[in-house]
Amino acid sequence: MSQTHPPFRADIVGSFLRPAALKEARAQFQRDDIDATALKAVEDAEIRRVVEQQEALGMKVATDGEFRRSWWHFDFLEHLEGVTGYFGDQGIQFQGKETSAKQIRVDGKVAFNPTHPMLDHFRYLASVTRVMPKMTIPSPSVLHFRGGRRKIDSGIYPSLDAFFADTADAYRDAVRAFYDAGCRYLQLDDTVWAYLCSEKELQAARDRGDDPDRLQSIYAEMLNHALADKPDDLYVGLHVCRGNFRSTWISEGGYEPVAETLFGKVGVDAWFLEYDSERAGSLDPLRFIPEGAQQAVLGLITTKVGELENPDAVRARLDEATQYVDKSQICLSPQCGFASTEEGNDLAEQAQWDKVRLVHDIAKAYWPDA
Repeated sequence: MSQTHPPFRADIVGSFLRPAALKEARAQFQRDDIDATALKAVEDAEIRRVVEQQEALGMKVATDGEFRRSWWHFDFLEHLEGVTGYFGDQGIQFQGKETSAKQIRVDGKVAFNPTHPMLDHFRYLASVTRVMPKMTIPSPSVLHFRGGRRKIDSGIYPSLDAFFADTADAYRDAVRAFYDAGCRYLQLDDTVWAYLCSEKELQAARDRGDDPDRLQSIYAEMLNHALADKPDDLYVGLHVCRGNFRSTWISEGGYEPVAETLFGKVGVDAWFLEYDSERAGSLDPLRFIPEGAQQAVLGLITTKVGELENPDAVRARLDEATQYVDKSQICLSPQCGFASTEEGNDLAEQAQWDKVRLVHDIAKAYWPDA
């Protein structure tokens, strides 16, 4: 069962808590006390450090912690052609907490920017790690669902069909661009599939003029189009998230409403699935994962609190999962990143690393040749 390619038996989702030096440098940059070159020097140093910490724990994969970003999604999306980032009247409402008011809108034809800054972000990560460098970007569906029809200029896109087609093409180009930059492990982060399991979020989509009944098939088609030319040695995972801001969340509901489409029709190599709380529902929907090479990476270790999980309980959940999908198709990871936004979740940095170590140690024991 040895995994010689992604995803790994012990894997990670992406972001890490921003260290104090990075937070201070970002604040100085915002005050114009330092320039972009000085900020980049701090980012470079802290990325080297976070990569070394991942390697020291025995992980076969490393990310840059998303240290050059403020958000898991906006920083990527606003650098696509046809997309503009701006600050609106209110942020995104989580359970009892609200983000800053950053938003995006589509005000031009969507296309991939061949000079997208995250291509260089990946190149730097690859240059400082001895293990598999993993790049994380938001899924194409996020560009639509984040604001819906009202954030897409109807003069540019009187029909959303053209918008969906252009966005899928943009991501097809993005996949090729990251591959050409040396990326062999790409993760698409996606809150939308979880929102499609939440009646509250479905109603919110209807209220803003969207038709959620069509979205499963539309999003599946977009993803498959984006991956149509994927080389065999590029591994792509899809992380399904229910919201992750300062240890809070947005949606709840099991995967059953989307499982047949998500697992049966979306051609990714792995699904990163949040299973750290009762809000995720049962493991039953894993039965829709076809037998073969595709992997279910179970996020059984929460990133929202610092208390460590009981290893025996985690192993019991892994055993339970084998009732629905073969053990060879299962991996383990934290449920999400530790800092989907620069604010980070409410746990100590040491607790973060204890969680990563726990993932590694449980996986090593559960799959001895992991």
